Amino acid sequence: MDNQIPPQEKAFTREEAFRILNKYLKNPNLLKHSLAAEAAMKGIYNYLFFGKPEYTEANLEKWGITGLLHDADYEMSKGRPDVHGLLLFDHEKGIPPDIKHAIQSHNPATYIKPESQLDWGIRCADQLTGLVVAGALIHPDHLLSSITPEFIQNRMKEKSFAKGADRAPILMCEEKLGIPLPQFIEIVLTSMQGISKELGL
Repeated sequence: MDNQIPPQEKAFTREEAFRILNKYLKNPNLLKHSLAAEAAMKGIYNYLFFGKPEYTEANLEKWGITGLLHDADYEMSKGRPDVHGLLLFDHEKGIPPDIKHAIQSHNPATYIKPESQLDWGIRCADQLTGLVVAGALIHPDHLLSSITPEFIQNRMKEKSFAKGADRAPILMCEEKLGIPLPQFIEIVLTSMQGISKELGL
């Protein structure tokens, strides 16, 4: 009896994360941004790890869940940018520590520093998903399929384009993830194009 193997800890699933997301976020555009970040994070993980011994479906889902939940407390923290990324964990206790840290550190205003590739993945991808959406919206047909990585990279240089999107975290993809900027943009754009129906673009 004493030698029984303890049951494995229950995995934190995408379904549970999606339930949490919809519990706290109501704005349709924020929900779409969350889906875009999920797709982008899975694309980044696949680029970094697919075909390598450390690649697992569980880690792919973990990266996706991090993107899905990174802005879950956005509406709760409105007007208090310094606690965005922190408030969710006052209400939800079952989120794994590595996902929690990535979410807490994605917002520079929390002063919690990114440490892992997971952390830097969401810090770098977050703002880029917004630029990609903005790029689609200025195209005549408003479709993600009509824009290219080169188009997004050129628009990034224009200060008047998507003024609210901070370029600095995006540019960290080269130093922190080892992904050249043109490749990083292509990964995120392609990932978002793969869920264009869900994004309505």
